Amino acid sequence: MKIRLAALAAVVAPAALFAAATPAAAKVTAEANVARAEGDWGGELAIGVPVIQDGGFSITPGAGVFFHHRDHPGYFTDDSQCFNRNSGAQVSDGKCDNSGTRFFGKVEAMYRLPMSLGLGVGARLIGDDLRAYGTVSMPILPRIDVKGNIGDHYLAAGLQARF
Repeated sequence: MKIRLAALAAVVAPAALFAAATPAAAKVTAEANVARAEGDWGGELAIGVPVIQDGGFSITPGAGVFFHHRDHPGYFTDDSQCFNRNSGAQVSDGKCDNSGTRFFGKVEAMYRLPMSLGLGVGARLIGDDLRAYGTVSMPILPRIDVKGNIGDHYLAAGLQARF
């Protein structure tokens, strides 16, 4: 877990420092997506701060949380108590609730045509996996886009708001 937090901090901290040094260019992006990552379906919430914006080009690092359904084959529930299948010992109820939460860091480079389509590439660090993906967005309201990401073991679609 310490390695994951250190890797996430290594991605997000430099971007946050650079964004703080250039407040005039700082905007915030927020995303809500339905996603499939590493074989699990779920939802993800992310926030980012563009650190470079020049014309239609931007580089946006960010961080988020992936909420997903997780299978716990080594545990079972009996009379509303959770037990380990191998030892029979009672364990925390979190092992039997089938929910999972994973933090991730990401960075995206995108070129956006004025009032039109945006195309880009990104990299997402979740757990120990760094995965590249392509991204596309299209405005549906002045500051809201419909957005999709596709990459190796990763697919997401949802809305992105720019503040």
